[in-house]
Amino acid sequence: MASNIGTWLQNVGASWTMTTLSGSATMVALVQAATSLPMFILALPAGAIADVVDRRRILLVTQSWMALSATVLGLLTVAGLASPWVLLLFTFLLGLGAALNQPAWQAIIPELIPREELPAAIALGSIGFNVARAVGPAIGGLLVATAGAGVTFLLNAASFVGILVVLYRWQRPSEEAVLPAERIWGAMSAGLRYVRHAPEVLTAILRGSLFVFCGSSLWALMPVVARVELKQGPGGYGLLLTSLGAGAVTGAMLLPRLKQRASTNVLVALATLAFAAATVGLGYLHELWMVCAAMFLAGAAWLIFLSSFNVAVQMAVPSWVRARALSVYLLSFFGGLTAGSALWGAVAERAGVSRALAYSAIGLVVGLLATFRYPLRSGAGLNLSPSRQWPAPIVNHDLEPDRGPVLVTVEYRIDPERAADFAQAMRDVRRIRLRDGALQWGLFVDAADPALVQEIFLVKSWIEHLRQHERVTVADRDIETSARAFHVGEERPRVHHLIAEPVRRER
Repeated sequence: MASNIGTWLQNVGASWTMTTLSGSATMVALVQAATSLPMFILALPAGAIADVVDRRRILLVTQSWMALSATVLGLLTVAGLASPWVLLLFTFLLGLGAALNQPAWQAIIPELIPREELPAAIALGSIGFNVARAVGPAIGGLLVATAGAGVTFLLNAASFVGILVVLYRWQRPSEEAVLPAERIWGAMSAGLRYVRHAPEVLTAILRGSLFVFCGSSLWALMPVVARVELKQGPGGYGLLLTSLGAGAVTGAMLLPRLKQRASTNVLVALATLAFAAATVGLGYLHELWMVCAAMFLAGAAWLIFLSSFNVAVQMAVPSWVRARALSVYLLSFFGGLTAGSALWGAVAERAGVSRALAYSAIGLVVGLLATFRYPLRSGAGLNLSPSRQWPAPIVNHDLEPDRGPVLVTVEYRIDPERAADFAQAMRDVRRIRLRDGALQWGLFVDAADPALVQEIFLVKSWIEHLRQHERVTVADRDIETSARAFHVGEERPRVHHLIAEPVRRER
């Protein structure tokens, strides 16, 4: 929370400094874009690195990078050398550190607490973050008005020290890996493949990105509203951000009770409508206290929406791919935030701030109606611990890890009258195979013996197939068991591993 207060000091100082350096609404909106663009660029590699490299070391490096960047920006500002492009550059550098930091930071949460306490822990983290958002902007506005923005940047640099001390002292248990670590590029591909075949994660990404794309207008244009429309100084701008933070804290504290009375999807719909109403209020209300009330509502709605989606993603993915799945979610989140901030800033230049906010609110409602048919799924009942159910493949000699591709066949004996039901059950098995590493999958019936059915899937290499063995979860085992219940043979389905043999072409 102390470090987050420093971050909010930085945000207030940067946004308000840009309004003094440039009168362009586009340049002001680009401060938000410079903050979120690095996450859009680095989210995928950052997630892959966080799943392959020790997460504690990653966090130590990224926190040090952000402390150094904030220190240099603070010194340049105090010396009077900060220009609009210098401000954007160092805001971008801070964003780079945050982009590499975020997937690893999110992924360590399940390492610190039991799975059943994950929703409460995420809500608690949101409370701490939003307490900082309630306190930080008010302090930031006061400091900018009395001591200058350079002081806020330097205090942000100092706020990283506490996090670095805690990370340095954290004795993270070492994980013994049986297989060699994945390469970064391969890890990125595996993460994208997993998300592609995980409908519960895709739903969260689709709905979350649409919400953030339209909702980014409130964050991007708030400094302009405070300075131009409300005729306020940095203290008034800080008060608006404080109202947002106070609303978010209230929303986090009410969220457990609200979940007892309504489903997650109903809460998400109500939060979207509330945020749209608050966005319109920011554009058309002209009294400071009324705008603060609208921002309080926006903060509560923002927290309820994002907390629900964060929990949905965290609960739906196993440990081996958690950071990568979160990185894809963060990629869509910050991509929407970056593109939306730039778009709504440009719209405000041409149509006016009030109309830009109204258009974005309409987009929120339209997006809700368009995606309501895709409900958010909870993974609370899933057991995502490794099942270790697949027996080790039997080979007559050691195979090179990169040799491949590998064709795996599984032979079933199925009652032809139940063939349609078996094919339906195998749809979920197909999703598991493709999600965990298969490049292609198929189900074939022997033309001479309709009771003989073969499942076939192709994997890139031998080492990738061995990783499939490690990736199968208890929840996956239950799905496979249901499908294999259709097998009527006395023995288990027969499994064959076929390795590609290089063929030399004749000239």
